[in-house]
Amino acid sequence: MFNLNLLSSAIASTTTFTGLENPVSPSERSKSIQQWLVFGASAFLVSIPVFVQAPLVRLYPTISLLSTIPWFVLSLILIFRPKTQLWGDLLLGFAGCWLAGSIYWGWFRWEPIWHLPIEAIGLPFAIWCLGKSWGKVGAYFYLGSLLGTAITDVYFYLTGLMPYWRKVMHAEPEFAMPIFQSAIGQIETPWGIGCAIVLIAVLLTVGLLSLRDRTLHWRAFSGAVFSTLLVDGLFWLAASAA
Repeated sequence: MFNLNLLSSAIASTTTFTGLENPVSPSERSKSIQQWLVFGASAFLVSIPVFVQAPLVRLYPTISLLSTIPWFVLSLILIFRPKTQLWGDLLLGFAGCWLAGSIYWGWFRWEPIWHLPIEAIGLPFAIWCLGKSWGKVGAYFYLGSLLGTAITDVYFYLTGLMPYWRKVMHAEPEFAMPIFQSAIGQIETPWGIGCAIVLIAVLLTVGLLSLRDRTLHWRAFSGAVFSTLLVDGLFWLAASAA
């Protein structure tokens, strides 16, 4: 008598062996898309303070500082809604970056030594979030952005660019270009190029290692780190072209 169970088992085995069944379930595909969306959103959010906040805070520092409030309120509204909790979490980390950037670039931009301490103003809160296992995506985004800032500042210290930083911040925009050109000359030395290669390698290594982890908070961290490389590269190209 023909055994239907045996035939079913054979078909299932053949399907698995030949790879005819879909190896990726819809839920796994959805998670993968979400991971890359978080990565892309993190990279995008790092660029906003550079291209949007920078001109705003130079002209209207108080408005930039006060605009942190809507960012925080919006992030909290999104966090307490299940469908948008992830994006509110990420936006909360961005709000911390916006707050620190408003304070530094609004009132302390003439002194580079204060840059990193002020940018780290949200570090205690990020650590508290991690300790409570709450807001991990935003906390990791903030930490990735802070790491990128720290690496960039280390490069400025190592290559002696801090005096140029002060001169640019005190100069009128029309007189800043010669200072930029002098700074580029400082960068295009064997020491400047060597330091750049080492620090770029550090950021790439950290970014790639964190990208291997498929959790959302590490994707946010990786996106922030890689965006730092992109933004720094664009500034270098712009200064070189000028």
